[in-house]
Amino acid sequence: MKIYEASIKYSLVSECQSSALDCPAMIYQYMQGAFDNYPMQESFWVICMNRKNQPISRTMISLGTISGTMISPAEVFRVAILGSAANIAVAHQHPSGDPHPSQQDIRATRNLVECGKMMQIPLLDHIICGDPKSDPKGIGYYSFNEGGLC
Repeated sequence: MKIYEASIKYSLVSECQSSALDCPAMIYQYMQGAFDNYPMQESFWVICMNRKNQPISRTMISLGTISGTMISPAEVFRVAILGSAANIAVAHQHPSGDPHPSQQDIRATRNLVECGKMMQIPLLDHIICGDPKSDPKGIGYYSFNEGGLC
């Protein structure tokens, strides 16, 4: 049997000015380009933020299929804890372009909200990114915060 020791090492990747991600449109804009490598598969991302809601990291935790991806609160909050996040937002895309949430999206968001309360790392929003042309509302994303679930 192998026993491992875990450690945390922080390495500066880049330094830049960042705006607070204080509204769904800002999070949607921040995620632009993140889905370009796998446009036909759902991918799920965690955005770690400081106390001023400025992003400190963006990490993909799951790559799925054209119609879904699997996540667990443990994977989401592992990234948040290792990133010393004060708050988090999560985002994923729908390859169809329609950002309307599925029942699975709603259940996952409710679980993440509850876990965030217990961990004292609030989930500020869950953004489903799509395409404005495929979105019945024409905005290109769905915000669970605006929908009253965060």
